[in-house]
Amino acid sequence: MAERVEIFDTTLRDGEQSPGASMDEHEKLQMAKQLDRLGVDIIEAGFPIASNQEFEAVRKVAKHVENSRVAALARALPADIERAAAALEPARRPVLHTFIATSDIHLEHKLRMTRQEVLDNAAKAVALAKNLVGRVEFSAEDATRSDWGFLVEVTKVAIEAGADVINLPDTVGYTTPGEIRGMFEHVIANVPGSDKVIFSSHNHNDLGLAVANALAAVQGGARQIECTVSGIGERAGNTSLEEVVMAMRTRQDVYDYDCGIDSLELVPSSSLLSKITGLTVPYNKPIVGRNAFAHESGIHQHGMIANRQTYEIMTPESVGRSRSELVLGKHSGRAGLANRSEELGYKLSEPELKTLYEKFIDLADKKKEVYDDDLRMLIVALHNESFEIYHLKDLRTSGNDPAMALVSLRKGEETFTDTAIGDGPVHAACNAIERIVGVSGRLERFDIRATTPGKDALGEAYVTVAFGEKTYKGNGASTDIIQAAVSAYLNAMNKYIALSDSFSPEQV
Repeated sequence: MAERVEIFDTTLRDGEQSPGASMDEHEKLQMAKQLDRLGVDIIEAGFPIASNQEFEAVRKVAKHVENSRVAALARALPADIERAAAALEPARRPVLHTFIATSDIHLEHKLRMTRQEVLDNAAKAVALAKNLVGRVEFSAEDATRSDWGFLVEVTKVAIEAGADVINLPDTVGYTTPGEIRGMFEHVIANVPGSDKVIFSSHNHNDLGLAVANALAAVQGGARQIECTVSGIGERAGNTSLEEVVMAMRTRQDVYDYDCGIDSLELVPSSSLLSKITGLTVPYNKPIVGRNAFAHESGIHQHGMIANRQTYEIMTPESVGRSRSELVLGKHSGRAGLANRSEELGYKLSEPELKTLYEKFIDLADKKKEVYDDDLRMLIVALHNESFEIYHLKDLRTSGNDPAMALVSLRKGEETFTDTAIGDGPVHAACNAIERIVGVSGRLERFDIRATTPGKDALGEAYVTVAFGEKTYKGNGASTDIIQAAVSAYLNAMNKYIALSDSFSPEQV
C-alpha cells in the first residue's frame, strides 16, 4: 500500500510573493476555497505580522476553510508568533509555522547571530508557538546550504520544544536530488525522536529542480511536500503542486506514495489562480499548460488516433481537462486533418481530403495554428472559392459618449449603409454591421498589437465572437486600430454567415 504524503500548499503565502501575484482578502478566500476543494492537507494563508490586511486575510481564510488545516507563517520572534496565533484563532485545525535561518551565510550576513543563539531562539519560538497552537511546524531556513551537523542539532532542539513538523527547505533552489535525499536521510537517522514528527520539503526552482528535489526528499524520508499551484513563488517559483502530484500518481512504480489531492481539480485550480493574479500559465507548462495535451506533429496525431497511450502518459480528463487537442499546424498530417474535420461534422471523400490538405498546408505555412473555424472555411472553399460575404467599404466614427459610427458594406454588386451608436467607436461600428447583416454576435475576446514599428504602425486585431453556442475567430489589419478591430469582427461574422449558408446548424 502506498505511503501517505501530505500536501502543504503555500500559494497564498510564498506563491503570492511572486511579482504581480498579490491578492486581496476576497481573492485569497476565493483561492483558499478552491484549494480546499482540491484536497490539500494544509493551506498556508499568509504572514500575519506583515500588515493589517494580511492579518485579516489569514483570519478570513482560517474562518471559512472547512476541511484543510490552515497555517500562518511567523519568524522566530514572540511578536510574530503571537500575531500569527491570533490570526489563526477561528481555524478548525490551525498550524503555526515558525522559522529561523541555519546556514552560515545567513547567520553571518542576515541574522548576525551565533549558532548557539539560533538554537536558543528556535527552542523559545517553538515552545511559545506550541503553547498557543496545537500543531507547530519549524523550518530551518536555507537548510540545504547548512552544515548537516548543525541541522541535526537544531532539529533535535525543535522536536524537544514541541515541534510536530520539521521542514528542511531548499530556500534558494541550490540543491540537487541526490544531495537533498542524503540530507533528509542523515538528519532523520541522527535525531532522537525523528519517528515522532513529520519531515517536510520546501523547494525553490532556481535551477529547475524543485519537483525532482521534492520527490527525492520523499525518498529520503520526508512525508510532507510544500508546493504551489502552477509553481508560482519567489524568483523562479516553488515546487509545482500539479507536477509533483501527477508524478507520484503516474509513476507509482518508482514513487510508491499517494496524497489526498482530487486531481480533477488541478486544471480548475490553475485556471482560477491565473484569473485572480493575471499571471498567464505558460503554454508548455506540464499538466496545466495549454499544450500539455496538444499534439501537432502528424506522426503524433496518427498515433493518438490509433491509441492515446502512444503519446500520452496520463489522460487529460484525470487532471480536469475535457479532452486532448490535435492542434492543426504545418506539422500536422492528413490523418489528424481528417479526424478533426470529422469531429466538426464533415465527412470528406478521399479527393476532397486531398484538396483540403493542400489548401490547409498553404494556410498553415502562413499561420502558427489553424483554428476550427479556419478549417470550416477551407471546407466551404472546396465548393465555393469566396466566403467573404460582406466587404467593409467605408467606416466613419465620431464622439465617445455615446460614439457614433457610419458603416458601408458591399455584398456582391450591392452596397448597404447604416449608422449606430455604442459605448465606443468599435462598439458602435459593430452595432451598425449587425443592423445591416441582421445577425448579432457576442464579442468574447479582443486583442490588438502593432506588427510594424513607427507612428504609422500596422495594427493587427484578433477577436473571438460567439454566435449562439459556437465561437468564431476573426482578424483584421490596418494602420487605424478601429478599422482593424471592425474588420476582424466582420471577418468572424462572414465565417458564420458562410457556414450558415453552406451547412446544417449542427456543423455551423
